[in-house]
Formats: sequence, structure tokens, C-alpha cells
Amino acid sequence: MLINKYPQKEEWANLVQRPTLKREEISKTIEDIFTKVQKNGDQALINFNKKFDNIEIQDIEVSENEIIKAEKLITEDLKKAIQQAKENITKFHASQIVDIQKIETTKGVICWRENRAIEKVGIYIPGGTAPLFSTVLMLAIPAQLAGCKEVILCSPPDKNGNINPAILYTAQLCGVTKIFKTGGAQAIAAMTFGTESIPNVYKIFGPGNQYVVAAKEFAQNYGVAIDMPAGPSEVLVIADEQANPDFCAADLLSQAEHGSDSQVIFLSTDNDIFNQTIEEVNQQIKALPRNEFAKNALKSSHFILINTIEEAIDFSNIYAPEHLILAVENFENYIPFIQNAGSVFLGNYSCESAGDYASGTNHTLPTNGFAKNYSGVSLDSFVKKITFQNLSKEGIQNLGKTIEIMAEAEGLTAHKNAVSIRLKQLENDKK
Repeated sequence: MLINKYPQKEEWANLVQRPTLKREEISKTIEDIFTKVQKNGDQALINFNKKFDNIEIQDIEVSENEIIKAEKLITEDLKKAIQQAKENITKFHASQIVDIQKIETTKGVICWRENRAIEKVGIYIPGGTAPLFSTVLMLAIPAQLAGCKEVILCSPPDKNGNINPAILYTAQLCGVTKIFKTGGAQAIAAMTFGTESIPNVYKIFGPGNQYVVAAKEFAQNYGVAIDMPAGPSEVLVIADEQANPDFCAADLLSQAEHGSDSQVIFLSTDNDIFNQTIEEVNQQIKALPRNEFAKNALKSSHFILINTIEEAIDFSNIYAPEHLILAVENFENYIPFIQNAGSVFLGNYSCESAGDYASGTNHTLPTNGFAKNYSGVSLDSFVKKITFQNLSKEGIQNLGKTIEIMAEAEGLTAHKNAVSIRLKQLENDKK
């Protein structure tokens, strides 16, 4: 871990840097994968499964029978936990449904906006060392609430050619329409172009490693939207003298264990809490099964002693963390000053894991500083918004002159004529 005490503001720019990725090398690999999937379809996916996951699968679509078997492979306790999380996530996202509001902007001119679901969406769920069935909840639930007709799920198979049973159980619980055994950049390519088995989609969601992230960005070249550009997971914790070092350490490690390229930042105004948290991190990490990932993540993570909470908030706004934890007294006072964060956790008992799993908020969030200009996934992520307007005879008469003047000023005579011809007709009708 990198320890800094009372750094000057001119040093902050260096401290907020994320670990760099070898983008040029990755881009070449992504382009090659996309080309092969576009040309060879399912066969390319079969070949990539063999190459990257060392497994031969001829039928990449998950069968109904596999889904039924998966339900029997997970415990009743896990089923109940998933169902409770589903209830909370559904409740929170359903609250984002808005009523249509018709606004009369000028007498006789009515404007409004309506939502339409994106018809076909793809969700990518990492498998590998951490099968993120919780991400199925976070993506499939708002897709279902929005009314998406097709929800396509891709996830890498394990060494036996299966997808984690908790992923399959959660997918069927949340209305996923089709599930496929393919992962990595090739899965993103398959959802971009479509193959013999996998439908092409209009928008792709979900986290992944740097290759998946790069593939999602590359997919935009082919007219496919993505939820957000994102990278490795991260958390920034701000702590004062009333913070609990055990809790702070646990929150930091909960993100560090995601992967070697994750990053955690700890800011404290109290020297004792600062030192105790560092000590606690070193103790807790020993008991983690994924401690190698966490240790590597800590190599590029910063522990910073800072003067005031106000300074810490300023630093956080520059860093723009995926997750921000305020382990401080009177945290309500600082909420108005938070400008850039994916999701915020307030107080000693609001652990980041609550948002990851079951509190109700979405855990698919902007990373790598994109919280400055992106929001996390919400119901809005799965809909388009279409505007409508209706002008009555009175409306075109009230607004017509304004439109004519503006169109003429821009030199767009046909635009002006579209109004003038209607106004003339109304004048003739009066005679």
C-alpha cells in the first residue's frame, strides 16, 4: 500500500491516477476476436471456449433441463437470500417509473415524453473466480420492469462446461429469455453481431475484466450502445475519529479482493484511526481466500492522512470513485458537497456490500473516474425516451409567427413554408 501524510493539493493529481492498462495491445486482440466472431459465428465461440476456458462445448445455449437442474444444486438459504434481494431491488427500481406529464407550453401546444423499452438487451455476467449472480439481479430486474422483450445473458462456462447454478437460478427468476455459455470479449462480439444461436442486441450491460470493457467500447463502433465505460472495481473511504477501523479495513478489502487491478483509497483526518485501519487491513487480509488478488490491488492503493473532511470530499470529487463511504460523524452535512460518485454509503453501518447485494440500489456503477459524467445503471438505462407534441389550430396560430421568424433567420425557407401554408389555410377557412 502507498502511504501519504498530508499531501499538498498539487500532489493530488498523481494520487488520483488509476493503474494503467495496456490499451494498444488489448485493442488489437479485441479487433481480431470481433472479426472472427463476425465471420464464423457459433464456431468462433466454440473455438474461443476451447482456447480461453479449455472446454469443448458444441451447444452453447443453456437448455431448460440445465436450468431445472441448477435450481436443485443451490441451497434453500441461498434461494431465500436471492429472493429477498430481488424484492428490495425491484422495490427500489420500480419507484423510478414515472407518470406521463403533458405540458401546455403555449396555448394549444401540448408536449410530453413517453418511455419505450429497449427491445433487445444483452447482459454479461462474469464467471471465473467470482460468478456474479448478484449482477443478474441488478441488470435483469430493471430490464424486466422496463419491459424489454429479449434479455440475452452470456457467461463463461466452468471447467465442466456449465454455468454456475446460482447464475442460472437467478436468471430464470428474473425473466432472462436466453442464456449462453460464452464469456470474454467474444461474448460481447456475439451480442454485437449475432450468431446462429445468439441474437444481436441493441445495448450491452455488465462488468468484466479489461478485455470485456474494451470489447464493450469497441462494440459501439457497430451501433450497439453500452451501459457505461467502466474498469476495475474501486472504493474510497473517508473516516474521522469516530470511524471503526475494523469496519474500514473490511470495506477496503471487500473491493480489493475483486481483482489485482482493483484500487482502494482510504482518507482519514485522525492519525489513530489511520494507523489502526492499516494494521487491521494487514490482519484481515491473511484470512481471505482471495488474498493474492487483494495484496496485488493494495500495491496501487493509497492510504492518505488528510487535514479535514472538507478536503477529503474535495479529493474524492476529483477521484470520482465508483463507491464512496462516509464513515464520519454528521455525514448529512457533507451530502450536498458530493459531486462525483457512483454510489454513496453513509455512516459506520452502511457497508458497500449492502449495495452490492441486497439494499436495493444498483451495483453496476461507473469506475475509472467516469462518475464525473456517468450515472450507475437504473431503470432509465433500459428505456428510450420519445417526445410527442400536438398543435391545435389555435396552437399553430399562437406559435406560427415565432417559427417563421426563426426559420427565415436560419435561411431554411421550407421550414418556414411548413408553417406559412397552414396559417394561410386557416386564414382562408375564416373567409
